[in-house]
Amino acid sequence: MELGAVGLREQPFRTHGRPGVFVAYEGQEKAFSFLTETYTHNSGLALFQGPAHSGKTTILKQFAFQNKAHCSIAIIRGAGLDTTDFLNTVLRKFGYEYPFESVNELLGLLKVFMRQQTATASPPLLIIEDAHDMSPGALGVLCELAEVRVREKFALKLVLASDRPINYIVRAPAMGCMAKRLTGDFHLEPLTMGETNDYVYAKLNNAGCRDPDRVMPEDVCDAIYSASGGWPGVIDRVAMLALAKAGTCPLQIDDVEPAAVPTRTSSGVSVDDENPKSKARRKHPLLFLTHNGKTLQKIKFDGPRLLIGRSAHNDVTIDSRFISRHHTLLVRNGSSTLLMDLNSANGTYVNSWRVSNQVLLHNDLITIGEHGLKFVDAAARGRAALANTSFNDTVVMQSMEDMRRVLAREHTEVLPATAQPTESKADSA
Repeated sequence: MELGAVGLREQPFRTHGRPGVFVAYEGQEKAFSFLTETYTHNSGLALFQGPAHSGKTTILKQFAFQNKAHCSIAIIRGAGLDTTDFLNTVLRKFGYEYPFESVNELLGLLKVFMRQQTATASPPLLIIEDAHDMSPGALGVLCELAEVRVREKFALKLVLASDRPINYIVRAPAMGCMAKRLTGDFHLEPLTMGETNDYVYAKLNNAGCRDPDRVMPEDVCDAIYSASGGWPGVIDRVAMLALAKAGTCPLQIDDVEPAAVPTRTSSGVSVDDENPKSKARRKHPLLFLTHNGKTLQKIKFDGPRLLIGRSAHNDVTIDSRFISRHHTLLVRNGSSTLLMDLNSANGTYVNSWRVSNQVLLHNDLITIGEHGLKFVDAAARGRAALANTSFNDTVVMQSMEDMRRVLAREHTEVLPATAQPTESKADSA
């Protein structure tokens, strides 16, 4: 789709360079508070971690931009720098450039600068990205800088940033001086579904789109959230590709393609890992109920099972004569979702094929009667036969037992006080 066709004067979802607009969200605000606390703490040495595409660099640069009037802040990348390059890079970022080649001269100049700044109550802040990839020589010099004091106050505040857990660096025996100063260990978290919606709309607005909802409706934003895991850099990529793929406006859920979701630095596990901690953090699947091309309802599948049918006793009630009282049951176990047709009169279809049992895949389209249910779960990328999934008889039987309790409660509630004509066999389907 041409950007101008939807009122965009530029690409709203840049994946390189400075973003067109800085969008605030809760995780970013927590990060700013953490960085501020680090700077104001007398020891002031912290770890700042977030996976690739988590918005880490954007946050650090924005923090430096907003605080440059209050103190000297330098952001460097530690990867691949030997001792001399490291010192030259730090000095250059602080505004000093001398043709010194001696490590002692460079180190002495940097210490003088640090002491002067600290004496005026504004110690400099050094932020090192890719801290996990620093050379031993550079780490050794950093330890020496970390020990410099002015009247018992440390003369350099430090933030070590990385796309992986780096606590082991300061815990190493050779880094004891830094371990003593460690004041915090921060891990970035992804955006929520609502924040993703605001993030997408803010970027569309900034790029010239006056009515973002008509370009990317709420269900499309929710699909972008599910496909990206809520990580800002992945949101940008998924949204940019969706714009490029779309032929018409508004975009459709089918325009959104799943992406590789980064691993959280706080857990060290992937979104597909089956240990209990990762299960608690995993994003729940979504279902979008549609009729005649219009989205009627967004359904968050956050329980063990989901009963769908015409009766009001279902988890999802669809008032249609083409749908049975209890039409379809979805069962969730681990990262897999099983669909079971409940002997419905008109059947259940997945991607136009009639099924009785089916393990669902991301973007599957379920059809019951005249309604559609779009299944959105970026973690469900590979279809497997029922016997090869994580489902077992106990899980299925427990779900069926839950359903029987619903049926029993329904029959009890509608039981007439006096004899009434019984319902026709066709209607009870």
